[in-house]
Amino acid sequence: MPVDDAMKHRPFSLGVAVIGLLMIVFVQESLAGDRPAAHLQEHRITIDATKLVPTSWWQIPGITPSIWNSDPESLDAPKTSERRDLSLRPGKYKFISFTFDFPFTIGLNGAIDYSRTLDQCVQGRGTQTLVVLCKRTYPHGGQPDPYYDQKPNNG
Repeated sequence: MPVDDAMKHRPFSLGVAVIGLLMIVFVQESLAGDRPAAHLQEHRITIDATKLVPTSWWQIPGITPSIWNSDPESLDAPKTSERRDLSLRPGKYKFISFTFDFPFTIGLNGAIDYSRTLDQCVQGRGTQTLVVLCKRTYPHGGQPDPYYDQKPNNG
């Protein structure tokens, strides 16, 4: 292609490139703008696992430190002997302890929800406090062992 022809097409090529970049910017802004602010709002959620005996650790992956570190003395994960307030956005989460884990959700209004099959071991549906009562689940509607009726040591 002679130099004159190349110069004639350069403004066209530049124009196509600019339009392409502008489309990418507008699409990204459009996608970000489509997400309602309610999805981005953080809610103060309390996790209360103080009913668990003996004391142990728990985690919410991606939110609190992992419980799978090898040294319990230097473990930064929350302990079951204390209530913990977390800032959580609406979405799906998982409570994990060494013997019991379950999924739960935070709704747009900050209300907690989880499977009704967990009602024996978890409380707080519709509130902003998740209370964990059992160290493990009991399938088929079984009853918890009296071991779990023990009171936590306050010493």
